[in-house]
Amino acid sequence: MRVVRVAVAVMLLSGWAEAQERRPLGVVDMIQLPALSDPQLSPDGSTILFVMDGPDWKANRRVGHVYRIAASGADQVQLTFGERGESSPRWSPDGRRIAFLARRGDDANSQIYVLDADGGEARRVTTHPSAPGDLTWSPDSRLVYFTAANAPSAAAKEKKRLQDDVYAFEETNFEQEHLWVTDLDGKATQMTFGDYSVTDYTLSADGSAIAMTRAPSPLLEHMRFSEVWVMDGSGGNASRLTTNEINESEPIVSPNGRDVLFTADANERFDAYYNDKLFIAPRAGGAARVLLPDVPYQVMNAQWTADGAGIVFVANHGVHTELMQVDVATRRVTALTSGEHSVGAWRMSKAGSHVFTLNTAERPAEVYLMPAGGAMRQVTHVFDDVARTVAVAKQERLTWKGQDGQTVEGLLYYPIGYQPGTRYPLLVFTHGGPAASDTFGFAAEAQVYAGKGYAVLRPNYRGSTGYGDAFLRDMIKGYFKQAHLDVLAGADAVIAKGIADPERLVKKGWSAGGHMTNKLITFTNRFKVASSGAGAANWISMYAQSDHRAFRTPWFGGTPWQANAPIDLYWEHSPLRHVSNVKTPTLFLVGQEDPRVPLPQSVEMYRALKYNGVPTRLWVAPREGHGWSELRHVLFRVQAELEWFDKHLNGRTYAWEVAPGDPPPVPATTSQGRQ
Repeated sequence: MRVVRVAVAVMLLSGWAEAQERRPLGVVDMIQLPALSDPQLSPDGSTILFVMDGPDWKANRRVGHVYRIAASGADQVQLTFGERGESSPRWSPDGRRIAFLARRGDDANSQIYVLDADGGEARRVTTHPSAPGDLTWSPDSRLVYFTAANAPSAAAKEKKRLQDDVYAFEETNFEQEHLWVTDLDGKATQMTFGDYSVTDYTLSADGSAIAMTRAPSPLLEHMRFSEVWVMDGSGGNASRLTTNEINESEPIVSPNGRDVLFTADANERFDAYYNDKLFIAPRAGGAARVLLPDVPYQVMNAQWTADGAGIVFVANHGVHTELMQVDVATRRVTALTSGEHSVGAWRMSKAGSHVFTLNTAERPAEVYLMPAGGAMRQVTHVFDDVARTVAVAKQERLTWKGQDGQTVEGLLYYPIGYQPGTRYPLLVFTHGGPAASDTFGFAAEAQVYAGKGYAVLRPNYRGSTGYGDAFLRDMIKGYFKQAHLDVLAGADAVIAKGIADPERLVKKGWSAGGHMTNKLITFTNRFKVASSGAGAANWISMYAQSDHRAFRTPWFGGTPWQANAPIDLYWEHSPLRHVSNVKTPTLFLVGQEDPRVPLPQSVEMYRALKYNGVPTRLWVAPREGHGWSELRHVLFRVQAELEWFDKHLNGRTYAWEVAPGDPPPVPATTSQGRQ
């Protein structure tokens, strides 16, 4: 392993440095953009580690490496160069070493490697039979804690070899995940045992206690049965602190050892389906309490201050996210940041310094540092050339009234080269979740559409997080009550501004965004063309097909198979119920292995439109799950949508881009074209 000093970390956008004029972002450009994540501040506060990934077209995936940069922003250095990449860099508390995850040489899976902070060759520490994850150093820098799945038994391996491998669904087709610890010589010791999985954990500052969440299995289906536990740092005296059917996360023991902080999407009674909130439970036992029960934002993660008097957290305020701090005794909340941005990957040091990524409308996320009590400042400058050479769409917060008078907001991207008085096609691009929100940021795919002459609206419709519990819970006992009406009202607001052409409305989205597409094409013919990615057709059949039901039960007030099941409500809110109304040419896309919104949901919509004579296509990506990640699949998906929109909205042929190094595309004939 060598250490190479670089002036600019990565310039994957070939040719941009030589560009004389700013130009719009292309599809290949979008994929070529690097991404920064997981910043880690050194114990002395002088240096930051982070991961930067980029596309490896030969491997057909993104590959990340560990970088180091001075807190001043000087001396950016790439530390790792493995062919398969590296992740999860963690400073030892003495600042002398860096642990990270990588798969190298003959490793069967990722292992823990350790590198001297000054550079040199990394050394593999573990040879674990399954991939370690969630690394944490002990306070004395001698041990590394991690989670890993149990190894299959010898009998299970033999059955697999013989293909005598019939399994009981959701009973034997997984291995439980437990907590381990290893010394730097690779001697690993298992710390938790039993028929459960450790889904999250943190080590107390002095190493004397470990807080964790345990679930019956690692399956998403069982996350609602997770509970908060705490045990001694040696693994003894484990005790359970919660008993409910809520998915708790991020448990952290207080500095004085008396309390455990965690977050959960619940209210003070532990009813499900609320904006995530802060909870504190006495370590000795007793009821957990909500620290801020009525705030109109979502808590996304949290950490005790070093003195235990306060808690710092990231708050989702709808179209922006901020760092905030609450005084535990008085419950007084102070905003630490404010702006049109998104805070991500946040960590706080013992000294109270904050390191995080900040995504803005002008550039993708860069690493920032904010000393305790000081102002935040940008550390990395990976995207300086992008800022100089890319024509970036203007982005603004837009508010409008829903049908019932509720204020709704979203983000509006103006088309590149926008001319006041000219009306443009409007792409209404709805987020997934639906318990999520679109926030200020570069949003590369929206930038691609803006570069091709579209205005883009990303609405935070009813059911989004960051706007209070009533706004989120509008979907309780009926998914499509106000959500789709909010989206249509948002499109009307852009039309009223004189920007959007009401005759050229386009709809797209993925997951819950796909559900929204399926609903809107059955509800209205105002959209001239649409694309639905991994969208639901039939809530009844999807309830059992999907690996996730926790949200869907409150949406419809019960299960489809209980006595007196609310089947009529399930069916009435299913897009398939009204699919005979569809006239909009619609493209469907889905991963062949999608566990969340499985392939049959898209098949049902596709076959309905096909039978009714509505122009449609269904594209299925092999090997992909709920989101497409293989580079060539992403390249295809974005362009298949652009081509579909061009054909049915503008009546023109789309010119396909190719991956770097590929030959130019061969013009398609009428019979062989993508149609």
